[in-house]
Amino acid sequence: MKRFVVETHGKEELVDITSSVGDALSSFGISEGACVVFCPHTTAGITINEYTDPAVARDLIRALREVVPAGRQWQHLEGNADAHVKASLVGTSALVGIEDGKMALGTWQGIFLCEFDGPRTREVWLKTIS
Repeated sequence: MKRFVVETHGKEELVDITSSVGDALSSFGISEGACVVFCPHTTAGITINEYTDPAVARDLIRALREVVPAGRQWQHLEGNADAHVKASLVGTSALVGIEDGKMALGTWQGIFLCEFDGPRTREVWLKTIS
């Protein structure tokens, strides 16, 4: 398993980790298979979406804020219940195909760490399946 660290800078943000995943993936040395990209945190997640237009990431954060507002009367006393719900909705992992030793992503697709309770230092774990 490979791991790398992501520093987040805002309370909620999507951080493009596509290059970091690709760099780590090259060290595995497999040509065909899949890679699980996993975030071992309960207030952050992993998603694949468009990476060329930053407005997409902002829109996703805005939509999640509307669906899961922070100001609701949550029972979780730590004050970050909305972050836990958002992370559960997004999910903690993504499965990416590997073809010819590279990630098999669509033309506009990128991999994002989704921060919902930052700023923080997060880890991303990668495990390949050949």
